[in-house]
Amino acid sequence: MQILFDRGVEHGVESAGTGEWPGTVERLQADILPHMGWNTVRAPEGSQLFTGIDPDERFYFVHSYAVRTWSMQSELSGQQPLVTWANHGEDFVAAVENGALCATQFHPEKSGDAGAQLLRNWLGRL
Repeated sequence: MQILFDRGVEHGVESAGTGEWPGTVERLQADILPHMGWNTVRAPEGSQLFTGIDPDERFYFVHSYAVRTWSMQSELSGQQPLVTWANHGEDFVAAVENGALCATQFHPEKSGDAGAQLLRNWLGRL
């Protein structure tokens, strides 16, 4: 997911992303890193990725960097992206969906039944 944003800063090195979405991937502000484990997410109303998934379901994360703020100024594919959030020390972007272009910070393939449903939802959009 991180390559889809404007830029990333890891270990003091700044790298350009593809710029599909505005934002900077940077180190999370948390007591324990990497963030490794199961967390709930807060999907926005209208999310198709999370259709049929209980809001209390947990997804598997392994990361130390994420997009910590969201400011969408432009539109992609004629619509505003839907942003899903999670928290580990602070809020961060856990998923973005914008038409067929979707990305997650967590690992759906390691997230059990909830991850399998999310992947089915995504495939159904293609």
